[in-house]
Amino acid sequence: MPSVRDSLHCSPVARASATLDLGRGRGVTIWENHDDRVTYDAARGHVFSLYLAGGTGTRRVDGTGVSGWPGAVCIFPDGQTSEWEITTSFRFVHLYLPDDQLRADFARTHECDARRLDLPEVTFAEMPTLGAPLGTLADAASSGDIFLADAAIAELIGRLASRPVPLKGGLAQHVLRRLDEWIDAHLDETIRLSDLAALADLSPYHLHRMFRASRGMAPHAWITDRRIDRAKALLRGPDSLIEIALACGFASQSHFSRAFKAATDTTPTTWRSARQER
Repeated sequence: MPSVRDSLHCSPVARASATLDLGRGRGVTIWENHDDRVTYDAARGHVFSLYLAGGTGTRRVDGTGVSGWPGAVCIFPDGQTSEWEITTSFRFVHLYLPDDQLRADFARTHECDARRLDLPEVTFAEMPTLGAPLGTLADAASSGDIFLADAAIAELIGRLASRPVPLKGGLAQHVLRRLDEWIDAHLDETIRLSDLAALADLSPYHLHRMFRASRGMAPHAWITDRRIDRAKALLRGPDSLIEIALACGFASQSHFSRAFKAATDTTPTTWRSARQER
């Protein structure tokens, strides 16, 4: 299914004034729109929205008919459908997060099962706890500051609520901690699914299925994220790219560069230079 961003790109009126791609399907865009009608049909991915200017002429046709205002926050959970009518000019920022990435980051940040993420649909609300990091993300998109954006996303995810839901399947927290500790201790090596399965006393098939339920993403993707996190820490130091690649378990410098760009939308060299300049 198309994403909210895809739908806005198809609008003849909506205009993206600033965009910052952050890899892993994450991104921030500042939009300007007027005199338009937009439908998000079972849109792919989660979207957090903050109205930056205007919005009093924007209303949800399939909702209560209430109009927006500067500072209003909206949340569009993955798979949501909504229809909007815009009669006056306004400017807003969108944060785009794929479902698996948001759930994995939520599980890591809150040290809980990914299924505990509580993300209700929200249309026009005063939510300073989310509005503040979304405003920072607008600044990051305008300036192209990936470090500011990463910090704002981390802050936003840290402010999301969890819910006490009955969980079936998945892995216990003490097993997840054991796996994380083992993964961190062996990031410079080849990590196989069978290694993790043995630690959890499960078959590889069941480990893969239960890990994904609890973490929000498959073990391989989770391990790649951990490798990228370590690489970012090492890029702050003097080690060469090949030394960092090997220390993080990548087969070569080119393999490391491809994985890093996929995760951050920038190369290790560019990331290091921007970090030093900042």
